[in-house]
Order: sequence, then structure tokens, then C-alpha cells
Amino acid sequence: MKSRTLSQIKDKIENGEATVLTAEEVSRLVKEGNKPGFDDVDVVTTGTCGIMSGTAAVLHIKVDEPGSFKKASKILLNGVPGFPGPCPNEWLGTVDLIVYGTSHSIYDDDYGGGFLFQDIIKGNEIKVKMESTNGETIETIATIDDMGTAQMVGTRLAFKNYTAFVNPSEESVASIFNAVNMEGPYKGLSFSGCGELNPLQNDPHMRNIKEGVRVLLCGSVGIVLGQGTRSSQEKPNLMISADMRQMDPLYVGGYKTADGPEVFNSVAAAIPILNEDILKDTLITNKEIKLPVADIRGRHQVLGFTDYASVWEDITERPVYYPEGCQKCELCLVCERCPTGAFKSNFDEEICFGCGMCNYSCPHGAFQMKRGKIRLNIDEKLVELPIVCRQSDIIRARKLAEELKKRVINGSFYLSE
Repeated sequence: MKSRTLSQIKDKIENGEATVLTAEEVSRLVKEGNKPGFDDVDVVTTGTCGIMSGTAAVLHIKVDEPGSFKKASKILLNGVPGFPGPCPNEWLGTVDLIVYGTSHSIYDDDYGGGFLFQDIIKGNEIKVKMESTNGETIETIATIDDMGTAQMVGTRLAFKNYTAFVNPSEESVASIFNAVNMEGPYKGLSFSGCGELNPLQNDPHMRNIKEGVRVLLCGSVGIVLGQGTRSSQEKPNLMISADMRQMDPLYVGGYKTADGPEVFNSVAAAIPILNEDILKDTLITNKEIKLPVADIRGRHQVLGFTDYASVWEDITERPVYYPEGCQKCELCLVCERCPTGAFKSNFDEEICFGCGMCNYSCPHGAFQMKRGKIRLNIDEKLVELPIVCRQSDIIRARKLAEELKKRVINGSFYLSE
């Protein structure tokens, strides 16, 4: 079996001789019948973007002058509850705290930790309201420049394989796995995962993407701390941490679901092709990657299987907005349902996640989008399921994988073992 060392790959990068491809580029060559050999590629970059609930921020914020209060007992950031500690910072005028990406604002049902994280990374002013152990209430404004620490920790990120969901019942079901209550029976499907581009799909045995390895988390160089919670050999995921100051707000934010706001973020990882077995794992296509379809009420009751080609190919990745089709409805379903707030009075394509909810919801066809559909055999009956909601964004995933490719080539991203 052919092999090379990481030092040899680094030398090729330094000399401008390395071939670096994204996982999508590798898969495209495979589909075209031009499967790359060991000598054709040195590094493969991967990426994913989607709802990743196990995300938190560790912050250190100045609230007032030293001596102004003993320590914090409660704290709100833009109405989102944080958890003071673990350091009490007694009499320092500052607060250490943890904020969950899934926490909900006490003032706004549609605003949560994910939206807060994006506001922090953008440098927006954050309203801080703190209650001390002695009962004082202090209110102030803070930006990321006022934070001694702003570190994101993802406890369960970038699953290798996800599950798609349907509702077999007559009653609608509210869930974090769909942007609105999922209608049934079998009225549609929601799914997550970026298929052939996904990091652990290209490194299923975690030969490269493992503890201590550098990755990009929302554009910031981070470290894999180890396997994430609920990680298993069949369904691995990662625990990652990175500095929020270096993050790009494009890659992180809030995402409204039928069960409240969630958080999305993005992960990219580089795979040095050290031997032929590592290369072989990257020679995958969406058609080969199974996607189980489960009952949204039970999650583990698998009803059948499709594949990622069925959900990501022959579709459009972003809607096209036709303002002349907008009827200015008094209750605009798109405004109400858009998970990232991309449509208010106008359509903001940069904020758009490509979920398809606008096309699904607008009764006047102001948003045109090919969302796709799958066919599934359930109880010996062929069921056609339109895709109603994507909870992963292939465009952001692709963009971050390409950004990582650029950094590897120019030497600004250091490949680690």
C-alpha cells in the first residue's frame, strides 16, 4: 500500500506542489469516471453546516467596576439566560458565564442563544442584565471587545450520519427537526447532513479527524477536544472549541424551529492523504450514503431508507424571490416561519439558509425553489414525500470547505497530527 508522511505533504504545500481538493471535487471526479489515485491528491478538505444543538459559549464580561457587587446569581444577555460561574469572580465587577445555544430569550420566543452568538460575533451591542447575590440589579451594554473570553464549545458537532424525519400520524407534531409543525400522515420530509461533503463521512474511522487536530469552527481555527456526547462507532461526532473573536458570522446563527429557536454552526476539516486507505474513504458519492427516514415522534423508529443524492441532487440550493408575486399579506407566513429571519420586508440572500420554508409556505408563489422529493416504500406501499425543510446548508458547508482549501494551499492553516 502506498503511503507518505505528513512532513512530506507539508513540504509539497510549502513548495507549491500539493494538490488540495474539496470533498465535493473528489466526488465529482468519481462520478465523472476519473477517480483520483493516490498520487493525484495530497489533502481533501471537508465541511458541514447545520443545526448543532450541543453548542455553548463561555464568556467573561465586565459588568461594573471592581467592588460594585460581590458576585452574580443571575444574568441575561439580550434576554437569553446565562449561567454564572463556575468562577465566582468575587468583588471583581466581572462575570464568568456559560450560555447555551438552545436557550430561549425570556422576552422574545423567536430569539435564542444561536441568534445571540451571531450578534456577539458581529460586534453588535449586547444588553446585559445581572442580578447579584445581594439583590442588586445592574444593567449595561457590552460588545465582544468588552469580553475577556468568548470561547465556543460544541459538545456534539458534525455527526457522520443523520436521520430524516416524517410524520406518519394524523396529528401535526412540533419538533426541533422541522421549522413548523410537521403535518401528517406522510405530508413531507425534513433532513440534515451534507452528504459527500461531511467531514466524518470522509473519515469514518477517524484516522485524521480526532482529538488534538485543528479544524475550522465557524471560520475560526479550533481544536477537536475528542468525540462528542452520544458519539458511537456507528454514528461518531465531535467535541470542538474555538475563539469566537475569529469567527465569521456567516457560519453561525439562530434557526427557528417548531419547538423554539436552535443554533446552527459550521465545521470544516482537512484530511491529509497519508495512505491509500485514507484516500479510499474519500471516494464516496451522495448516492452511496444512506439516509434513514424515521418517525419524528420516536426518532429511532426507522421506516425506510433513502440516500443523499435524493435530497441534494437535482434541486435548487437557494430560492429565487419574485417581488411582483408578493401580495403583502397581513399575516405573511414567510416572515413568520423563515428560520433565520432572511425575509422581513425584503429578501436577504446572505442570511438565507436554503431551508425551503419560504417556497413551502408562500401561497402566491413569490419564492420559487426546487425542493425535491423522495419515494419510500412503507408497509409495501410507495409513498412520495416532498422535502419541506432542510436543516443543513450545503452552500455554507461548501464555502467553508473551499475556505479551508485556500488556507491549506497558502500555508495559513497548519495541518496537525
